[in-house]
Amino acid sequence: MINNEEFQNEIGDNHISTNANNPVREDAFNITDEEKIEKIKKDVENILLTLGMDLTDDSMKGTPNRVAKMFVKEIFGGLNPIKKPKASTFENNYKYGEMLVEKNITLYSTCEHHLLPIIGRAHVAYISNGRVIGLSKMNRIVDHFAKRPQVQERLTMQIVQELQQALGTEDVACVIDAKHLCVNSRGIKDIESSTVTSEFGGKFKDPQTKREFLDYIKLDTKF
Repeated sequence: MINNEEFQNEIGDNHISTNANNPVREDAFNITDEEKIEKIKKDVENILLTLGMDLTDDSMKGTPNRVAKMFVKEIFGGLNPIKKPKASTFENNYKYGEMLVEKNITLYSTCEHHLLPIIGRAHVAYISNGRVIGLSKMNRIVDHFAKRPQVQERLTMQIVQELQQALGTEDVACVIDAKHLCVNSRGIKDIESSTVTSEFGGKFKDPQTKREFLDYIKLDTKF
């Protein structure tokens, strides 16, 4: 019989997620960012001391505070719904009816299983049904959902769902091609491998439309 620890390890290794929402507690924002930083700073300090580091050294003494601020203000800042970018749209007055593709969006995220970086590119597309969105907003949406402890599958879905809601159309697609340092720098240490995930909505489920999108981003992977 598999025990709970083995089961949790199995879930982590297989990147299983129950839905497109990050597992965030309801009381996650009952304390301020400053209070979180103070708590995390003490935890990081304890980790480093346990590892045997000398925190009186000039190079190390500021590390717990730097790490805590980075967690709260930067790499996990996307957990806070207040920081979600406003996905403002406007009328498609020029009647552009073809696919719009924003490709090679730089993506930095963090694997929620080992808290190691995910680094890659997101390629996002939509077909307007009357509304369009500013190009930079697409990048900001990718960045917002990436700044969380993540799994790539969930991140891909969240980007598509956010754009579908903002644009009022199902015709949205996203492909992410990224390296996971939990694979590249530890464990199997395969520095060449990358992970590709995709989410196709509405018209992008049509093989011809999907192929057009993949041709634009020059990705040969078959889905």
